[in-house]
Amino acid sequence: MLSYATRRLVLSIPTLLFISFVIFMLLQLAPGDPMAQVPLTVPAEVKEKMRQALGLGEPPLVQYWKWLVQVFWTEPKVFIDWAFGTNMTEGAQRVISWQTRSPVMDIIIQRIPQTLWVVGTAYVVAILIAIPVGVYSAYRQYSVFDQAGTFVTMIGFSIPPFFTGPLLIVIFSVQLGWFPSIYDTTHVVNDWASFKVQLSQMIMPVMVLALQITAQLSRYMRASMLDNLNQDYVRTARAKGLSEAIVVNVHVVRNSLIPVVTVIALGVPAIFGGAIITEQVFKVNGIGQLLITALFANDLPMVMTLTFIFAVLIVLFNLVADILYGLLDPRIRYD
Repeated sequence: MLSYATRRLVLSIPTLLFISFVIFMLLQLAPGDPMAQVPLTVPAEVKEKMRQALGLGEPPLVQYWKWLVQVFWTEPKVFIDWAFGTNMTEGAQRVISWQTRSPVMDIIIQRIPQTLWVVGTAYVVAILIAIPVGVYSAYRQYSVFDQAGTFVTMIGFSIPPFFTGPLLIVIFSVQLGWFPSIYDTTHVVNDWASFKVQLSQMIMPVMVLALQITAQLSRYMRASMLDNLNQDYVRTARAKGLSEAIVVNVHVVRNSLIPVVTVIALGVPAIFGGAIITEQVFKVNGIGQLLITALFANDLPMVMTLTFIFAVLIVLFNLVADILYGLLDPRIRYD
């Protein structure tokens, strides 16, 4: 398994480089000018100097090479400087946002905690709910619980977040006054009282996201369970006298988790990508909102860096899913 993981990591390097090159060249074709927001009172020669400072006067291949050096060489050294108090990157050129004129990675690091608080919590809650619901719905197929679960998951699939979000705001914020309608990103958690405030402002966006994710995962889990409950090994286990709890919870659930692991693992990068619509509805200054504002502002360095981070996470969690296959099913071997 270790040699397989090493091979996959080595092969992922040219893959990610190719992905970054394609993304960069596609963004070069995007219309718009990052200098369009500069006031008209700024002289033309000053604008030209600003364009050169942003690297806009250089050929695309030169800009791409500089971006690679900054991302893979300068930014890791910035992290080392921060972690160990060294001074290796003093005066070094980093990836700069055209919109804010600040280092891109600094802005992303500031936004990630807000995204993880909301989207990460929703994903964990959805997994904890979806797997037991899917297992019990399959085991009690066509029961009242199964039909109710099917109805709720259909609602989760059908109703988009831009409807459920304002609906929850009207009910729980405007009518009942239980939860705040706007997420306060400046709130700091340092004691139990501040944690309760943080929890109250997280409940509605987490509910919106968890409904969608739970609907997807529970249907996958139910379908996988139904497929495995009719297999020969289940009848053999029952014929040997194993209890129903052991047959279902040990044998069937473990084999049923194999396809569900793929969905869960590939959904993890979406946590870091943020939930664009939900973050807009509840005013969460997360990664999703950052990507939208960067696209509207034609901030190519920000868009380029964010999309590349998403690509790295997708490749990485593909590998994690394959490794989990081998842990869940001893028949799967990669070496």
